Amino acid sequence: MTLRNERPIPDIFRDLVTQLTGLFRTEAQFARAELSEKMGQLAGALALIVAGAVLLMPALVILLNAAVAALMQAGLAPYWSALAIGGGALLIGLILVAIGAGRLRAERLVPGKSIEQIQRDASVAKHQMRRDHDEKRAA
Repeated sequence: MTLRNERPIPDIFRDLVTQLTGLFRTEAQFARAELSEKMGQLAGALALIVAGAVLLMPALVILLNAAVAALMQAGLAPYWSALAIGGGALLIGLILVAIGAGRLRAERLVPGKSIEQIQRDASVAKHQMRRDHDEKRAA
């Protein structure tokens, strides 16, 4: 029985280390690029949120004042009108903040594709090392 690859074991090991180093360097670059893309998306989303909030605040104040005035015109006391409208706005605001905070969880910012690819690469490298080791033992 002859070996298909008659290179010395140190050469094979050196090649393996070189290839794994190159692979992990490439994967790290991919992870950095993906993370940069995620941060760009986050920055864009936050900029839109801030711009929207700046425009919504005065509009909301005007609309809430109009709602209080409408309830007062309908015969409700001024303090009850303000309390009803203010309580409703508070409840809706809390719901929106809770939804927004849920969308900014750290899990959404993790570079999942890169992590999965690194795990697959590690699995393939383990499998390759086992196969090479088994072939050498069989020889």
